[in-house]
Amino acid sequence: MSSTAIVDVASTPQLIDGAFSAPAGSAIEVIDPTRGVPLAPVPSSTRADVDDALRAASRAQPEWSRTPARERGQHLRAIADLFAAHRDELAALLTAEVGKPAAQARGEVEFAESFLRYNAEWDTRLEGEILPGDVRGEVVHLMRAPLGVVAAICPWNFPLAVFCRKMGPALLTGNTVVVKPSEVTPLTTIAALRLVAEHAALPPGVLNLVTGGPETGAALVENPLTNLVSFTGHRDTGKSVMATAAQNLTRVSLELGGKAPAIVWKDADLDLAVAAIVEARHFNAGQVCTSAERVLVHRSVADDFTERYVAAVEALRVGDPAEGADVGPMVDQKQLRKTRSALDRATAEGATVLTGRDGTVVEKFPDGYWFAPTVLGNVNPGMSIMRDETFGPVTPIYPISSLDEALRIANDSRYGLSAYVFSRDYQSVMHTVNDLQFGEIYVNRTLGESVHAHHAGFKESGIGGEDGKWGLLRYTQIKTVYHHYQ
Repeated sequence: MSSTAIVDVASTPQLIDGAFSAPAGSAIEVIDPTRGVPLAPVPSSTRADVDDALRAASRAQPEWSRTPARERGQHLRAIADLFAAHRDELAALLTAEVGKPAAQARGEVEFAESFLRYNAEWDTRLEGEILPGDVRGEVVHLMRAPLGVVAAICPWNFPLAVFCRKMGPALLTGNTVVVKPSEVTPLTTIAALRLVAEHAALPPGVLNLVTGGPETGAALVENPLTNLVSFTGHRDTGKSVMATAAQNLTRVSLELGGKAPAIVWKDADLDLAVAAIVEARHFNAGQVCTSAERVLVHRSVADDFTERYVAAVEALRVGDPAEGADVGPMVDQKQLRKTRSALDRATAEGATVLTGRDGTVVEKFPDGYWFAPTVLGNVNPGMSIMRDETFGPVTPIYPISSLDEALRIANDSRYGLSAYVFSRDYQSVMHTVNDLQFGEIYVNRTLGESVHAHHAGFKESGIGGEDGKWGLLRYTQIKTVYHHYQ
């Protein structure tokens, strides 16, 4: 998409009741993180705009819920086909606004498509239950009913995939949706909604879009027309969403941060572990909630693992995400400063930099938000780098002597989203899996949850969950009908 087309799309980003418009709120500049220059200003939706979007969704919802599930599934398939046909265009936008390497951006579009196709398959599988009644001539029917209007508040790191992760099950189960993309990376979502509005023939009001920052999100959460807030983002914002939603007893589903441990046991395949953890730490410049944020390695293999890991990190290419780099820029100045601050604090607390440095510059784009992949030694479990979410390409490595020690350190965290285990020993793996307090555990692999599984965190990593059967059913409620026929 050309810069002229980007500006044109961004000038009228708001989709309400089937019509695009320019919201009246102040504009927020979207920045190209590779070059450090503006891409386009995107005006913000006002509180009145948000109310209009929710009212449109509320008006459209009864008829949409009466639409046969097979037809709703066909709409999702059509949208997936549409995104597939425009895969290169959408991926280029992701690279431009997120700084995501081209192959990863294309993978995100494909991931988004897979969410839609999987959820479409439920169009003939939404089941209730028939129970025997308590009296003669009666049966009890438990039927799945939609919640109503879903507010989908999406993050900046996977704007298209997370949007489809929420939209797919919501629409399939008969809900209508108002989506708010992150103000940092809204362009891909705006472009995707334009494609849907122009080609997918969804009824007006079924899918709506508002733009802006925290004020727009707050207006969605506070409004009593919202029946479910599905939010992906920072832990503190999630807590605020939950507290605000409680005023109207609005349901919430929260996917928040993580501090994923990677446990490398003494019998692990080190070639496999090194390659997998390097990918898990540096995918999207480490800006992934499931990233391997701390590595716990058995002392007997710690030196060997660290040497191999450092060499693999030093081989990563940092640079232009559109030209085959392994690691692109951080998404914005805020994330760059946060990662620099985490590294500064770690070294002040005694950590040693084994490779990497702050202040990385890519010669072609000196104003981009670059941060060299960094590996730390001489860390201890009490350091901030081992406890606080970094969300950047910094890997602390800590030697452990036993599985119990690894489990104690891994579980001593406010987070409980993802964890990784590398071992060839079945007993060690099962002991670790059973005792890890995390919602998503990967054994001898990292990253890449399946759309038909379940993605959810324990503790302060969130409540609810997405994907698979249980993620889809979260967008429904049970209606009990007593059929007395005598």
